[in-house]
Amino acid sequence: MLPVPDGLEGMRVDAGLAKLLGLSRTAAAELIESSGVALDGGEVVKSDRLMAGGVIEVTLPEEEPAQPVTAEPVEGMRILHHDEHIVVVDKPVGVAVHPSPGWTGPTVLGGLAAAGVRVASSGPAERQGVVHRLDAGTTGVMVVAASEHAYTVLKRAFKERTVDKWYHALVQGLPDPTRGTIDAPIDRHPRYDYRFAVVAGGKPSVTHYEVIEAFRSASLAEVNLETGRTHQIRVHFAGLRHPCVGDLTYGADPALAEELGLRRQWLHARRIGFAHPDDGSRVEFTSEYPDDLASALDTLRART
Repeated sequence: MLPVPDGLEGMRVDAGLAKLLGLSRTAAAELIESSGVALDGGEVVKSDRLMAGGVIEVTLPEEEPAQPVTAEPVEGMRILHHDEHIVVVDKPVGVAVHPSPGWTGPTVLGGLAAAGVRVASSGPAERQGVVHRLDAGTTGVMVVAASEHAYTVLKRAFKERTVDKWYHALVQGLPDPTRGTIDAPIDRHPRYDYRFAVVAGGKPSVTHYEVIEAFRSASLAEVNLETGRTHQIRVHFAGLRHPCVGDLTYGADPALAEELGLRRQWLHARRIGFAHPDDGSRVEFTSEYPDDLASALDTLRART
């Protein structure tokens, strides 16, 4: 049983429960819908409002077993570097980093297992060795820990923001200014559970960008992330009304995406740099554009 603090007065039950338990809003809503939550002894729906001094009673479901990593070759996935401490991967589109409930497609960890590459055993069972992630629809370079020492060092480096991550994003229109910083908090979208949004009180999120090539209908920007929130680049540029081309989830023009032959957002993890976990030397790795993104750029360049 949890008393409702004064600070949650008037908040929706799903949002308040998420804050109280440290859950995502989606997970809190699912818990409510499964009848695992009562307010002052009565049933609730997620849109009900909290009253200070009330009592929330939560019955947590049994944990689902971890999704196993299945060794499965991943078409198009390349290993850019491999030593006893790290594996650097060029991830293709349509590949998740690790197994998760509801995902039936290929994974980076499955591809590494099929290639005979051993990764660190640190971390939850379904994502051992994973120190950061890319969306399934985002391509590019990422690093996986191959040793327990590397896992500890890299997790700390990501937490302390000493890892440099550069992305290239093709965004609609021309951002003004053409070089700047987007400092806007991000959290779950208040209405759409599968999306994120700039939300007051969300997690601090900082994106630095610079336009490196401009076209009539879009601009190619180099983006450096100071923080690493889910969908951060997509949300921040959508908030500027310059969504990533092809990103229909966040308001991109479907006609432009069709013209450029895009079936996903034009977003690519271009480079990553960090101190090598073994000796601290600075290393940097680069991923070339995959065919669909390169073709879209070629089409735009031919029009100018």
